[in-house]
Amino acid sequence: MQPEVVVVGSANVDLVLPVQRIPRPGETVLAGTMTRGPGGKGANQAVASARAGASTAMIVALGDDEGGALLRDALDGVDLSLATTSDAPTGTAIITVDELGENSIVVAPGANGELTLTPAAVSALGTAKVVLAQLEIPFPAVRAAAAASAYFILNAAPAAELSDELLAEVDLLVVNETEAEAIAGADRSALLEKVPAVVVTLGRAGAVILTRGADEIAVPGVPVEVVDTTAAGDTFCGVLAATLASKSTIDAIAATDLTNAVRRANVAASLSVQAAGAIPSVPHGDAIDARYAEVYL
Repeated sequence: MQPEVVVVGSANVDLVLPVQRIPRPGETVLAGTMTRGPGGKGANQAVASARAGASTAMIVALGDDEGGALLRDALDGVDLSLATTSDAPTGTAIITVDELGENSIVVAPGANGELTLTPAAVSALGTAKVVLAQLEIPFPAVRAAAAASAYFILNAAPAAELSDELLAEVDLLVVNETEAEAIAGADRSALLEKVPAVVVTLGRAGAVILTRGADEIAVPGVPVEVVDTTAAGDTFCGVLAATLASKSTIDAIAATDLTNAVRRANVAASLSVQAAGAIPSVPHGDAIDARYAEVYL
């Protein structure tokens, strides 16, 4: 079966350190008990897409090590036939999480930095309904994925300046406020000069949808008690991709389709922040849809 969603991205072993507050430059703080688990923006998004109900494959580079084995097990439900094994160690992320659930993350890319697209990967990208990528992998791999895709979603995270060549291949850009400013400056509407549609995530406040020739649409957040925000943005992106891929055609997404997809992604993100960890916090489709019905129906 051809996957509906292909995620091109990173996979990391997450080392999570609970702290009272995230340290300032030059400051040392003591942490609680460190936990080790699977994560990485690409892996989180692939699991989110699969759990949301889309057949999902992942193009990823993993080390031939314990971390790679951990991630292969954690990516249950995701087709890994396009994964490659690198001589480099599996990527590692060090995450501090404060008492309010906010986090700070440092990533050592490892095998992620070796990711390239095989002929089989390019073929899969061309037949998928939706392709989703992020920026924890080499830019040449992102550009190649964009060029090979019928409908390409770019989650431009971590924040970076992007070439006009890449942005010309993007159908939907997903960014937070910091990432939006890195691309287009203070006026987020200027993003529409570069891509046809944008979703700007606003954390607790929800998200806004920008499309050419239409008014801005605000999608309020879903209030919850926050435990850990580590995978919230990735859950949002994966569920957004899966929901859009469920449409009979992806050629021209109606405003209502995109709005409903953002609402479902918002709900999924609100569920993820109520649990600790990255992949372990990603909700399943039945929980997402039950909560969606409570909030929006």
